[in-house]
Amino acid sequence: MSGVAHAVVHFDPPQVFMAENLDVLQRVLAVELIARTPPGALSDQGAAELRQALLDERWGDAMTSWIRLRQVPVDVYTYTHVYDEEELPEDLVGVQLQFTPLFRA
Repeated sequence: MSGVAHAVVHFDPPQVFMAENLDVLQRVLAVELIARTPPGALSDQGAAELRQALLDERWGDAMTSWIRLRQVPVDVYTYTHVYDEEELPEDLVGVQLQFTPLFRA
């Protein structure tokens, strides 16, 4: 079974980040979202708070502060299953469908 961790940043339109696990996702959010925030969008104190959390590798604190400072909700999902061809082969879908609740009499 394979899966991913992902985050949905509720910009308009939403932005989605995916990684192989939560540890990597935290680093992705640190580099690709938090650190790319223009300093002018934050107070001096807010920018300093985020910089220090990132330098200390306190990813969770940095994310929590970023959400508070930017007022942008972020949903983080620690594991989402990713289906592959072996789990759901195309030639068996028709057979599998017959045994689902929708097809029960």
